[in-house]
Amino acid sequence: MRVLITGGAGFVGSHLCERFLADGHHVIAMDNLVTGSIANIEHLLDRPDFEFIHHNIYHYINLDEPVDVVMNFASPASPSKTAPTGYLQLPIQTLKVGSIGTMNALGVAKKYGARFMQASTSEVYGDPLEHPQRETYWGHVDPIGVRSVYDEAKRYAEALTMAYHREHGVDTRILRIFNTYGPRMDLNDGRVVPNFISQAVRGEQLTVYGDGQQTRSFQYVSDLIDGIMLLLDSNENYPVNIGNPNEISILDFAKVINKVTGNEAGIVMKDMRTEGDPQRRRPDVSKAKEVLNWEPSVSLEEGLGHTIEYFKSKISE
Repeated sequence: MRVLITGGAGFVGSHLCERFLADGHHVIAMDNLVTGSIANIEHLLDRPDFEFIHHNIYHYINLDEPVDVVMNFASPASPSKTAPTGYLQLPIQTLKVGSIGTMNALGVAKKYGARFMQASTSEVYGDPLEHPQRETYWGHVDPIGVRSVYDEAKRYAEALTMAYHREHGVDTRILRIFNTYGPRMDLNDGRVVPNFISQAVRGEQLTVYGDGQQTRSFQYVSDLIDGIMLLLDSNENYPVNIGNPNEISILDFAKVINKVTGNEAGIVMKDMRTEGDPQRRRPDVSKAKEVLNWEPSVSLEEGLGHTIEYFKSKISE
């Protein structure tokens, strides 16, 4: 197949490029390199079955040849106020890529009769009143808060995807991604995994905001990629959660990072810094198990081991 991956130079997108290439497909990675990095796909650039197009998808997408699959993974994703390319720093661009960009990507799928996958997020559930979160839950989202530029962009992208499915018959998939970590995350991403690991590797205290009792569920990137491929090959047009249901508090997660890295500097507690930060996050993956026969297989300790080695090499560089 010929596969277009928007956001193909990003953290998840670059792993997805590798997977499609390994499965024998021709990959076109499209990225404007605002949050993605050419370093993530540099090892692929000389391959005859790989193309890179430097392009912002909220401008019209023009391809020279048809494609069989369109994977829309383009969007800023970091909620950090300190990350230079997080969605709080790029609010209008985030809304445009989620709306106009998604429409342009869907237009490519419609034109060529390609299968389409929209990368959505657990953030569509907001600060959830249902726990764990099932795909049938409509969410608890502040539509005008600072985080809304990401949450609502993804919710709109889902609505647009379903509209193209119903109105134009586009063969669509919607993937709701829960917290994912692994190699190629940006050191300056601002999210908890790179923050904690980079502090621990440098022998610094780990900074925990609030009381540390807010929870997340962390999945390793290879589990996510497996889920993506199974969803793409399925006949499921409605949203599917892909995440690890093992919930852990941020404070306990910091203790795990210190233990795995051997960091003895400890933990420092600071006031909550992100407005609207969800207090609990855990996916119900019953649908993924039933429809895709998927569940995560990489333990937190194993995944962190790979990720820590990657961050050590980046920090030493």
